[in-house]
Amino acid sequence: MSKNQDRRAALKNIMAGSAAIAAAPLLSSFSIENKKENTLKGNINHSVCQWTYGFLSVEELCKVANDIGIPAIDLMGPKDWPTLKKYNLYSSMCYVAAGSSLTSGWNDKANHEKLIKDYLETFPMMVQAGYKDVICFSGSRNGMDDETGLKNCVEGLQKILPAAEKSGLTVHMELLNSKVDHKDYMCDKTPWGVELCKRLNTENFKLLYDIYHMQIDEGDVIRTIRNNHQYIGHYHTGGVPGRHEIDESQELFYPAIMRAILETGYKGYVAQEFIPAGPDKIASLRKAVQICDV
Repeated sequence: MSKNQDRRAALKNIMAGSAAIAAAPLLSSFSIENKKENTLKGNINHSVCQWTYGFLSVEELCKVANDIGIPAIDLMGPKDWPTLKKYNLYSSMCYVAAGSSLTSGWNDKANHEKLIKDYLETFPMMVQAGYKDVICFSGSRNGMDDETGLKNCVEGLQKILPAAEKSGLTVHMELLNSKVDHKDYMCDKTPWGVELCKRLNTENFKLLYDIYHMQIDEGDVIRTIRNNHQYIGHYHTGGVPGRHEIDESQELFYPAIMRAILETGYKGYVAQEFIPAGPDKIASLRKAVQICDV
């Protein structure tokens, strides 16, 4: 299905949802029961990553989120924050205003000057907008060893973390797999990320634990979360293999993972970051949220 076909199908779904809301007084008892099934429990703070629904405009995705009951959207830069506010949605993970590179990150000193400038310029925008969390990346190895990468990341991040602490913001470095999707990415294992957190020694730096990525590079997801939850500030989902729907078609059982996350006392957001492959992509998102709503 083409991107335009995906968009037309999604818009049809959005309009159908809006019509159903408008006709609420006329709904049958079956429809009322269905609405009860779709009511979220409130234990998990749900979000969705904007790029995975890129066939929709930001405004269209906001309408979908409102319809499903998702209170936030992940990976949004300042230019899109006014649209989020229009729909009373939260930016649960921000990009810096200049955009972020997965390959040119904090492990290379040559990137520090630009990164420091980008983050220090974005922090006041986040404060003004009322947002708390921003993503960052280690960058590619390019032949660099783990220890050098750690030292370089510490040196660079220490230049922005005092400002983050002062403003009550948290910088999150994402764990990404280097086996399939992001060849040569340095922060590809939880122990490396945890060591970085320990060296920085601040509550304003955390890991973004991407469940899809870490299942590929490490496995043992639930044990890893339980043992390292104090260093994790955010979660992303995705089906393995393929990064598609998180339903019975893939190898992870997300209800158990979500329960394990809740048991750690986690109060942050869990963002759906799968690329929908089903014919009804909005239904895929709705189902994913229900699967994770433990």
